[in-house]
Amino acid sequence: MTSDGLTSDNFPLSSLNFETGAAHPRPDGGTCAINCTTLLNRIEAFARASRSTNTHLAYKGDLAAFQAWGGTLPATPLMVAAYLAEHADTLSVATLKRRLAAISSAHQSHQLSNPVTAGLVRATLRGIARTRGRPAQAATPLLRDDLFKVLDRFANASAKNSRDRALLLTGFAGWFRRSELIGLDVADLEFASQGVIATVRHSKTDQRSAGQQVAIPYGSTTHCPVQALQCWLQMLATDTGALFRPINRHGAISNERLSAAAVSNIIKKRLAAADINPIGYSAHSLRSGFATSAAIAGTPLWKIRMQTRHATNKGVARYIRPNGMFKQNAAADVL
Repeated sequence: MTSDGLTSDNFPLSSLNFETGAAHPRPDGGTCAINCTTLLNRIEAFARASRSTNTHLAYKGDLAAFQAWGGTLPATPLMVAAYLAEHADTLSVATLKRRLAAISSAHQSHQLSNPVTAGLVRATLRGIARTRGRPAQAATPLLRDDLFKVLDRFANASAKNSRDRALLLTGFAGWFRRSELIGLDVADLEFASQGVIATVRHSKTDQRSAGQQVAIPYGSTTHCPVQALQCWLQMLATDTGALFRPINRHGAISNERLSAAAVSNIIKKRLAAADINPIGYSAHSLRSGFATSAAIAGTPLWKIRMQTRHATNKGVARYIRPNGMFKQNAAADVL
């Protein structure tokens, strides 16, 4: 069997054997009232929507890498295990796991025997993780004091300064992923007497788009996230469309949505302008910076969890860097 067209996002709709435009029998003895080509298109659209665009793109690239190495679809457990072994020294365990997920998805979507579930493949991956695994490179946290140092360098109320101030403070206080930040619309903000409630329509941990609401209170310092948002909205002068947008060198605000890569670029640029080495910082630095800063301030984990939307203390603890691990440390109470 050739691998042409066999990808994780290519669903075998032809196997349904629907005839274009033909009436299709129903279990109750009736027939489909809808054109079957239209029905197939809807099925395919819903099937594709079961995964995010980023996941589709990642799986497509992972399968291409597997095939470029010499892998074929369908694959055997020995072939997949050999691929893992050959890349154990060059790819991280996380990347290898994603490659396996892509290979597995491709086989499942075409109802083929899945080599990834074989004991040989699983044992090979476990062995690589035990002998070659290394901790994931964590982003340097952008702590509260450093964030304020960055914001203190904003010289005027230009469009870019206004946008970036609102972006940094909102991302920090709301513990937003960069995808969540750039996904916010103006209409997703609801101002109240105590601050603003931001509705996240879709996130990595909310794949069904049930929606999550995040409360961002007024700050007690000159760097208030709510006031920063209000200033930016006045400059944006619209109640529809994307909240954060590109701005050209002439200060003109685009109608498009800011890209995910732009968030990290803004953070790095603003850090450099504040004489802070930007190496190691990324959009993730806002999230780890908030959790670590809150821990340093003595905020209980359960309160941090309310803002970070974690179900357990263990989940949020991963974002607290060494800077905040000594605050309220249990060993200090007994030694």
